Amino acid sequence: MDLKKTSLSAEKLEELQQLSNIARGAILKMTTLSASGHPGGSMSSIDFLMMLLNMANIDPKKPKWEERDRVIISHGHISPAVYSALGLMGFFDLDDAISQFRLAGSIFEGHVEPEVPGIEWTSGNLGQGLSAACGFALGCKLKKIDNHTFVLMGDGEQQKGQICEARRFAIKYNLNNITAFVDYNKLQICGNIKEIMPQNIMDNYLSDGWEVIEIDGHHLPEIHDAVIEAVKNDKPTMILANTIMGKGVSFMENKEKYHGSTISEEQLNEALKELGLVNDFDKYKELRNKFKPSSRKNDNENTDFKLNTGDPIIYKETADNRSAWGNAIADVASINDNATITVFDCDLKGSVKTNKFESVLPQNFFQGGIMEHNTAVVAGAMSKEGFNVFFADFGVFGVDETFNQHRLNDINKTNLKIITTHVGLDVGEDGKTHQCIDYLGVMKNLYHFKTIIPADPNQTDRIIRYITSKQGNFLIPMGRSKLEIIKDDHGKIFYDKDYKFKYGKADLLRDGKDCALFVMGTMTGNAVEIADILKGENISVQVWNISCPNDIDEDALKTAAQTGVIFTYEDHNVNTGLGNSIADKLMQMGLSCKFHKFGVEDYGVSGNSRDLFRMYKLDVKSILNRIKKIIL
Repeated sequence: MDLKKTSLSAEKLEELQQLSNIARGAILKMTTLSASGHPGGSMSSIDFLMMLLNMANIDPKKPKWEERDRVIISHGHISPAVYSALGLMGFFDLDDAISQFRLAGSIFEGHVEPEVPGIEWTSGNLGQGLSAACGFALGCKLKKIDNHTFVLMGDGEQQKGQICEARRFAIKYNLNNITAFVDYNKLQICGNIKEIMPQNIMDNYLSDGWEVIEIDGHHLPEIHDAVIEAVKNDKPTMILANTIMGKGVSFMENKEKYHGSTISEEQLNEALKELGLVNDFDKYKELRNKFKPSSRKNDNENTDFKLNTGDPIIYKETADNRSAWGNAIADVASINDNATITVFDCDLKGSVKTNKFESVLPQNFFQGGIMEHNTAVVAGAMSKEGFNVFFADFGVFGVDETFNQHRLNDINKTNLKIITTHVGLDVGEDGKTHQCIDYLGVMKNLYHFKTIIPADPNQTDRIIRYITSKQGNFLIPMGRSKLEIIKDDHGKIFYDKDYKFKYGKADLLRDGKDCALFVMGTMTGNAVEIADILKGENISVQVWNISCPNDIDEDALKTAAQTGVIFTYEDHNVNTGLGNSIADKLMQMGLSCKFHKFGVEDYGVSGNSRDLFRMYKLDVKSILNRIKKIIL
């Protein structure tokens, strides 16, 4: 923000007051027209939103200008206010926003969307906006952009624990380029915030080290002065804006009903008279009826990152995949000047092997502490600033605990690489709370995440180098234990220096004609051993390593089905893992064969992973017996 350009003349003050009034009318028109939406909070926040957007360094002609200030809307349900303010500033035609609000095929959705010019981040899941702001602010600092990030939040969402995490993160990393607004209208859906869930918003921010400025959120000169003071502060600052729900229309003011309830056409006419505005509602009815949706632009078709991914490390002895990931990312970082790679850790760097990267590129390593929800969103938002961001964690924390955060990341088309160690029954002694056996089924719900599961350290190395150059969201899960190096039937390293990873391609590790065994991750070495033993008993088994279980190699499946019997083998939930992916694809392709799944059928207990495999009949001997019982 250029403070030299933010003076508030009497003429400018009058103009902004008029614009806020017009915006209130637009809010009521669009929510009444769609018969849905959140007018009350939109009207309580419109004054500071209008002032902020007019002070911020943003340009409707260049909405993605890199030097711009970032404005994040955390309580995305105030979209009517945001669309009204941005429309009045010339980012788009306000008539379109009013007539198309919440209309199928329109960009003006019920919660703010980045397809709308001027919107940075999709929101709606309360409590995540401050974390996103931290990601944007951190990314801009790392790029040495002299700008400011503003985030607008509701008072009810301050009850969310993730906001506490974000406050601490902002202080730790000295994000003095963040200013937060809290719309303090003291009402949420079910009533007064003190009755729903008591909180002391101001003291919470102060106790975490933030500066706090309290203002009248409807007094434009106070808002103006608070913004200038906040931007000048050398610490993150929260502006607590005392406001009135439904401000501007007497019958709506201080009524929690209007948090999420709209008014009738008769009430709209009354409200517009009170605001001194013309009732042109019929115009918007007609425009809405004429609207025809057009194809929506996919802005996620970005070029790959321009990075030197280096030469592969060849592992010849037993090693663990997590060390291979740590070695690979550190190597790529070391051979690229000004690398755009950043890594986030949650107090597990020794276990998830991010410590080598930290030693190579410490300025791009961020320790988020035991605050996984915040870290997941910070990492995702930072990737929108052009960084290839890696978030490393245990499976149960990096996937299960943070699913909602990754869902919002995926909706926002981030470039996030989730590296999860300690997945599967292989986690062993840590027991059922830490044995992440369900990640594949969980992440299948996210349309744009690609899951790649490495079979051994050599394939891990290639996969990591592959994704460092790729745009998009990826999950790379791996177990805890050291693994044997996968070799071909001549004893040569399978994933050798000539191997190049190709997304979606299955690897035929052993050929055969009697049956086919599909496997992924930790159990791959066991599958090869099983095939080699059965070969000695004159049973010929195909072994396929499926590293991309959500995009099954159709040619591999056709070849396997010709044997007449397909088995799947994994140390994951038998109901949602690789077996189900193969079964779905078999049905879709109309392939006919016998089919059997070997996987985890209940939560695991605590113990050595080899003992657990025996206990749950997933060890080599048990699988041998199970296969022979079926095919003989």
